[in-house]
Formats: sequence, C-alpha cells, structure tokens
Amino acid sequence: MKSKAQIENTSVDTKPVVLNIQNLYKSFGDNHVLNGFNMTLHQGENLVIMGKSGSGKSVMIKCLVGLMEADSGIINVMGKDITQLTQEALDILRADIGFLFQGSALYDSMTVRENLEFPLRRHKHKLESSEDTEALVIEALENVGLAHTVDLMPAELSGGMKRRVALARTLILKPKIILYDEPTSGLDPITAKEIIILMKEIQQKYGTSSLIITHDVDCARVISDRMILLIDGTNYAEGTFKELSSSKDPKVKAFFKQ
Repeated sequence: MKSKAQIENTSVDTKPVVLNIQNLYKSFGDNHVLNGFNMTLHQGENLVIMGKSGSGKSVMIKCLVGLMEADSGIINVMGKDITQLTQEALDILRADIGFLFQGSALYDSMTVRENLEFPLRRHKHKLESSEDTEALVIEALENVGLAHTVDLMPAELSGGMKRRVALARTLILKPKIILYDEPTSGLDPITAKEIIILMKEIQQKYGTSSLIITHDVDCARVISDRMILLIDGTNYAEGTFKELSSSKDPKVKAFFKQ
C-alpha cells in the first residue's frame, strides 16, 4: 500500500498507460475539493476509487471528461492532453470513453432500442454503414442478456434490467475506457452481485480499462485490480484490496468497517 504516511515498494505495471492525472487541483471558493490528486490507469485494468461523499470523486470525473475545467493539473487520456483539445477533438475522444451513470440515466420517452441508438447517432464516425446500427444494438443487448427487451420502454424494466441496458448503451461504441459511477447503488444484494459479475465479464471480453467509483466494499473486493482511497482531495492510499483492507491506518481502516 502507498499512502502519504508510508510508501512501500510495489511492482510496476508494465501495461501501457491509458489515463494519467497529475497534480489535479479544483476549488470552489474556499472549498478545496481536489488538492493535487494523482492517478494512473493501465490498459485492461480495473481501478476502484473510494471516497466519502464530497471527497471530490464526481468533480474528478467531470474534469476527466472535460465537463468541468480544473484549476491546474494534467489530464492525459490515451496520449492526449484534454485541456489542449478543441471541442470537436474532445467529442471524438469521448466516443472512446464509456460512462455508466449511477441512476442508469435512460431516456424514459425512448424504447430500449432508441436509447442504444442515441450514442450511435451522435458518433456516426463509429459506423461503417446504416446496417451496422441494428447489429450493434442487438450485440450490445446480448452481451448483457437482454436482447428480448429491445422494444420495451424503461418503465417496463426492473432496476437491475435498467442498469444492464445502461451498460449495453455504454458498450455499444466499444469504448477503450469505461467509467462506472456507483454501478451497484440502489440495487438489492443479489442484483448488485449480478452487475459486478457482468462488469468483470465485460472487462475480460473486451479488454477495457475501467475506472470504478463505488462505496460498495464487496464490489471493490471482487472487481478491483487496484484501489485508490480519495481523502482530503488527494490519493491518500493506494494498493490492492488485500493491502488496503489489512492496513492499520485509521483513515484507511474506516473504509472497510462493516
């Protein structure tokens, strides 16, 4: 485990870096949310970030995808500094970044099919022909076991099914990086476990690099290759689940109390 108080030697991941954040700062008046946050995500890695409410997780994500401008710092995504990109270039880059929102964020007035077609219309450069649309929709739904829901409305789906459809929508552009915002929040334990298993299967099938924001300790235990604890706007501690959960640091231990 690496922390502010103690830094131990850990093996260096030799896989290519797909996301690198250095010295990220963001304040709102006197509220200093991010105070020199650092993070590296490697190709094919599942990185979990845990932090208390208000610790800066959402702000960090918004800065990462260019929805919010950081006060200072470097955000490099697949070799590109997002602070230097034009809006057009940023939109193209976002097509390679999937986002699973906490509340699924499906459009209630659209069918499942139309929800999945929506990102394809926004990123037409991902399509080779109009016939690709139907094939991609069905493939994405089959990946989450819900091809039979293609013509249903979101109101006809359970909470777990909505989360699966939202994941299918995330997958439809075949992103290189997936950002998960509390993927198991609001789900019963059995459904949450199903979503966790599905996330792991998706990562193994597509080799995606995943950044997972969660409060769910069980999710972190199952899904994470590595974890970062975000405390006071910094990456306070970093390591595997086993390393962090066995830490004697009181601030770290607090995350793993049941």
